Parts: sequence; C-alpha cells; structure tokens
Amino acid sequence: MPTPKVLRVGKISFAHEKWDEISKLVEVVDCESANREEFFQDLKGKYKDVTNILRTFASIEQTGRFDEELASHMPDTLVSVSHTGAGYDQVDIEPFTKRGVQVSNVTVPVEAPTADTALYLTLTCLRNYQQGHELMMKGEWPKKGFAGAKLGRSPEGKVVGILGMGGIGRAIRDRLKPFGFKEIIYHNRSQLKPELENGARYVSKDDLYKQADVICISVPLNAHTRHSINKEEISKMKDGVIIVNTARGAVIDELQIPELIKSGKIGAFGADVFENEPQVSQELLDFPNVVSLPHMGTYTYEAIKNMEEWAADNVEVCLKTGRVKSIVPEQYDMKIDAKPLI
Repeated sequence: MPTPKVLRVGKISFAHEKWDEISKLVEVVDCESANREEFFQDLKGKYKDVTNILRTFASIEQTGRFDEELASHMPDTLVSVSHTGAGYDQVDIEPFTKRGVQVSNVTVPVEAPTADTALYLTLTCLRNYQQGHELMMKGEWPKKGFAGAKLGRSPEGKVVGILGMGGIGRAIRDRLKPFGFKEIIYHNRSQLKPELENGARYVSKDDLYKQADVICISVPLNAHTRHSINKEEISKMKDGVIIVNTARGAVIDELQIPELIKSGKIGAFGADVFENEPQVSQELLDFPNVVSLPHMGTYTYEAIKNMEEWAADNVEVCLKTGRVKSIVPEQYDMKIDAKPLI
C-alpha cells in the first residue's frame, strides 16, 4: 500500500507538535500553488495522489472556493477534506459527497470563544457600553453625564431567543443564564432532548420572533439560511429588538439593516460577522447602537490552537479508521466504505 499523502492548504500557526506526530505516520506536504488555476494543474501533477486535505479559512485566497469545479479536479485517491473552522460555507458539500469524499469541520473548540463574543455583544448592546466608551474618548464626559450615552437596559425581565441551538447556541445559553434574563427560548430544526435544553424552552421560529427582546443568531450559512433574516422576518419581531450575530454575515440581508435601525424596529445590532467582510458599510458602523467587531469570535491563541489541533485530529482519525471525527451534518447519512489508510 502506498504511503498516504496529506495536503495542507493554508498556514498552520500553532498546532506544530500535532502535525509533527502526523508527519511521522504519513507524508505531509504544504500547498505551494500560487492561484486556483495552478492548483488545478498541481492536482493533476504533484498532488495527484493526495488522500487527505487540510484547509484553512484564509486559504480561499490561494485556491478559491471548494466548489463543484474544484471538486471535479480532485484525484480519485482523495478520502477527506478537513476544514479548520466551524463555518464551512467555503466548501460546497454536495459535489464532494457525490465523489465519496468526507468533509469535516471544527465543532467543540469554537463553542466557548464564540459564545463569549455573543455574551459581550449582547451586554454591550443592552447597556450601550460601546457608545459610552466612544463618547468618553471624544472628551464628552466633562460636558455631559455619562458622556451623553443613551440610557441602557438590564437583562431583568428580558427574553432571549437563540436561533440555532447547536453547540455554540447552547454555550451562548449557558453564558447568558447567570445574568438574570427572564427566560431563554430557542428554535432549532428539531427540539432537543431535555438534558440538552438545560432550561431553555423550545418554540416555533415565529413565536421566537414575537417573544424575544434579544435574538442571538447561531445558525450555519447555507442556501437555506442565506438572507433568512430579512425585513419581512424582522417585521415579526418586537419593536426595538436587539439582534446579535456571531454566525455568518450573509445569514442577514445586511443592506436592509440601516433602514430598520433608523425606524427603531431594531433597537441595537451586535455583529462579529458581516456579509462582505472585511468590507463593511460605513453607514452601518456609524450608528451609535451598532456594536461591531472584525470577526474576532475565535481570535485567541488558545482557540486557534485548539481549532488547528481538532482539524488535524480529523485527518489523523481518518487515516487510522477511514472516517473523520466530526463529519458535517449534510453527510450524516453518507455511505462510507471506511478503510484505514495506515
């Protein structure tokens, strides 16, 4: 049996020890293709026998999307593609499924840091902390009480709605519970078991919109969820609703947000992700009740290292068992002829 070959597409920052271990088992090569067209040629040449691919979010600049066109250039030897991130909207799953290629993403390591970010955005939107900070930096405090910041609101009596109660949604729930919100409700594709609900109440999507004072978005971006939060859906929400997005920017129809903030329908908007990031509407950013971050949800040493090690583990487990550790939901029912590669 020929030695399996793992192709790493994109830079590894911290998980070097883990990759040193894998390199003792198989051949590991780093992608040197300068652009997408060169990558296609290399897949017919020096990468023609790769068995597993590890890719990073930033590698899209090198290869472009892992779409149907790219999948068609993959060698028949390819068994898995492991993405270093929770959101894998850069990978079109269907064409890889048709080729029998498993796709994995990162799950557990992103939950805590992303939920921490959602907590920050929620509290900052409620309390107008960012506005107070910015006005203070402009020297407004000596002139006006609280530097002129708008009076905030406390969690007391407020209902939080979590849209998407996967691992990240549940971590958001756990971080919000101690702050004294009246209730935490959620909507998912299906109701969770009671032990996973942990006190949150399952409701329909429309009921979540009607009841929630704060809505935290935690759904993956795909063809079904793109622009699923739009003017029509937001019209079902409470006036002055706070919307917090730590999922993907394009889940929201971002162009419609400014008019809804101006009208008061949206009371505050907290976002770590934007539809066309890093390009973001300056009009949106300039609203005093918009709390914005440049996609910093997992931007810590520990989070990045843990994510890289999880993705590497997906490769290693696949090499040893024939199955990746955390296959994407779209492939849960995929028939896999699991054969160890080493």
